[in-house]
Amino acid sequence: MTEQKKSEWNSNLAFMMAMIGSAVGLGNIWRFPNVLYSNGGGSFMIPYIVSLFLLGISFVLVEYAVGYKFKKSLARILYSVNKKLEPIAWFILLVVFLITTYYVCVVGWDLIYICLSFTKAWGANPDLYFTNNVLHATDSISGIFTIVPTVLLSVFVIWFLAWLIIKRDLNDGIGNVSKTLLPLLCIIVVIIVAFSLTLPGASVGYTQIFTPDWSALGNLNVWLAAFGQIVFSLSLGMAIAMTYASYLPEGAKLVDNAVMVAFSNSGFEVFNSIGIFSILGFMTVTSGIPFNELVTSGTGLAFVVFPQVFNTMGPAAHIIGPLFFICILFAGITSVIALLEGVCYSISEKFLIERKKTATVVCIVGFCISTIFATGAGSTILGIFDAFLNNFALLFAVLLECLIFGWIYKFDDLIETLNAHSNIKVGKTWKIVIKYILPICILGLWIQGILTTMSEANGVSKTIMLILSIVLIVVPIIFAKMPALNKNYYDV
Repeated sequence: MTEQKKSEWNSNLAFMMAMIGSAVGLGNIWRFPNVLYSNGGGSFMIPYIVSLFLLGISFVLVEYAVGYKFKKSLARILYSVNKKLEPIAWFILLVVFLITTYYVCVVGWDLIYICLSFTKAWGANPDLYFTNNVLHATDSISGIFTIVPTVLLSVFVIWFLAWLIIKRDLNDGIGNVSKTLLPLLCIIVVIIVAFSLTLPGASVGYTQIFTPDWSALGNLNVWLAAFGQIVFSLSLGMAIAMTYASYLPEGAKLVDNAVMVAFSNSGFEVFNSIGIFSILGFMTVTSGIPFNELVTSGTGLAFVVFPQVFNTMGPAAHIIGPLFFICILFAGITSVIALLEGVCYSISEKFLIERKKTATVVCIVGFCISTIFATGAGSTILGIFDAFLNNFALLFAVLLECLIFGWIYKFDDLIETLNAHSNIKVGKTWKIVIKYILPICILGLWIQGILTTMSEANGVSKTIMLILSIVLIVVPIIFAKMPALNKNYYDV
């Protein structure tokens, strides 16, 4: 059986919208404000900008060049570089897929909060409501046998929406959805930021961004935090950029596109933070709660702190509240479809399964795994998955990609590919960054991630991490060993 005709973006705009949409996700909305505040405020922007150029744009360029040059799936690309590397590709894709299974659950929580936000149904104690009424959370692992119907339903809805999008043709599905949701997302953010700046006490919040703590620049952990934010914010190592770039037609300006995507993503999260900080400043003034107690990362900010803010905001909260949660939903959906695309592409290309069938199987399996997070113990297990997959597996994937394309593959070929049609050129400096500087930085992040994860792990966490480790070793080997039904798959 021979492979089907290769899909292509019908315009550079579709590619750009899809790439920016994949990068703009939950990490921009609720992770960045906390990282910014806890690492020196305004002074954090210096290591952040350095990281953006040194790590973000540099690594995105690697993925663009590789995807565009090979025009194949990640699994087939690594097989082409060296047939012994194919298991690494399936390892990366499995990490991405497992991250997606719990990411969908968080987006599902947000879907619930869109409904709640119209009436502020979380009541006077949003923290207790989120834990008891939404998650029905329990500290006991036995809670895994108790399904939470509302969470399960919301998870199903998100998986169903993702399936509806990725089963369609590239441009009709991902392309059109990205071109619709991303502008809407930006409009909503502009409305929220504009409104937030009119709130009493807004200056208490947004001045945090422009008030630097210069002593933080001498702290290695601050620089590692900046590198970490860029990794998560730009979805580095997840094969998204590589997959999307493989769909580009000839003549694409790769370097120009990479710079624009990276700056758009960073611009979004900085601009969004002005709104977030302004709203938290309002909360500080009206409630007397210290600012540092409000700035949290993750679900605490979105599903606890902001409902508290909306409780004190008055009638305007009935508009701003839903807009805030819709903003998270749009960012989440564009990221979910991007995460799934690379997985579906590799499976479809190796086993010659049409796009719709691949998407159906992947989404069904994904939903089945996601049901674990829709249980009483779901939030606890989700936290373990997140810590292990992000702090260990994903960073390890980025490190492997740096070593493979910096040292094993003919790196100069990538420079030639990038410079062929781009107005902005790359050269020896970029080569040094990828071969030497980047691996050292990622290795430092990886070691820090392992130490942090293991120091905070209890017996249950270590057991789940052990199971995940076994899965991440065994499943990629099985997929690599399975014979390809595509007779052109092994052509190098």
